[in-house]
Amino acid sequence: FSRLVDDGTITDHPLTDYCAAISVGIVGEELCLDLPYTEDSGAEVDMNVVMTGSGKFVEVQGTAEGDPFDSDQLQGLLELATSGISQIVDLQRTVLAENSE
Repeated sequence: FSRLVDDGTITDHPLTDYCAAISVGIVGEELCLDLPYTEDSGAEVDMNVVMTGSGKFVEVQGTAEGDPFDSDQLQGLLELATSGISQIVDLQRTVLAENSE
């Protein structure tokens, strides 16, 4: 997109922030990040989180598939998701920087 802005094809860069998503859950009372299908299908809690690169939430969707979860567990899941998404966004930045050279 930077080249399109530079050559005048478009006036503004259309991407304003990065965006990434990840799943988190509770499996056997343990908070888990990026659940594979086998863990996801048996998780007591399953949650999907989408965030911007600047740390704002786009979507949070979670379900207690078994026992209900409390606010401490919810906070732990959100912190775990934030950490995972931060790693994904760092990779996005690296890949896009390499490809813009």
